[in-house]
Amino acid sequence: MVTRARDIEEVQLIDKVVHISRTAKVVKGGRRFSFSAVVVVGDGNGKVGSGLGKAKEVPEAIRKGVERAKKSMTEIPLVNHTIPYEVMGKYGAGMVLLKPASRGTGVIAGGAVRAVLEAAGVQNILTKCMRSHNPHNLVKATLNGLSQLRSRETIAARRGKQPSEI
Repeated sequence: MVTRARDIEEVQLIDKVVHISRTAKVVKGGRRFSFSAVVVVGDGNGKVGSGLGKAKEVPEAIRKGVERAKKSMTEIPLVNHTIPYEVMGKYGAGMVLLKPASRGTGVIAGGAVRAVLEAAGVQNILTKCMRSHNPHNLVKATLNGLSQLRSRETIAARRGKQPSEI
């Protein structure tokens, strides 16, 4: 049997369920329940994505969320297991401040933000959630902040300089 590189990558992915919601539709015979799950998937080495899955059962909603998250994965630059500089992520009413931290600090973050950062492989960071604490918005705000980050080499190339000059 031939194993593909893609199959090997999928085995090493970290997936975390951030939030599960139950919604009810009232029908003639009673209530019909359905579930939605917010899931974060990462490789623990700078790649992370999120997905929302909806289904009649919880496991099926989680599976759909994981599939969507794998498709939306983006790469973020990490420097010594932290982010290169301070950044603010916004989505809807959710706002997240992400600050790099020194070695040994750990992940100082709550719930939804912690799940995204751990899946991405960030080990030392300080965060602050402002305004809304809705898990959907916090996940997307965190991903928005992480997507704004650029590596030293990328910034130098855009400015037409050497990385040592910055």
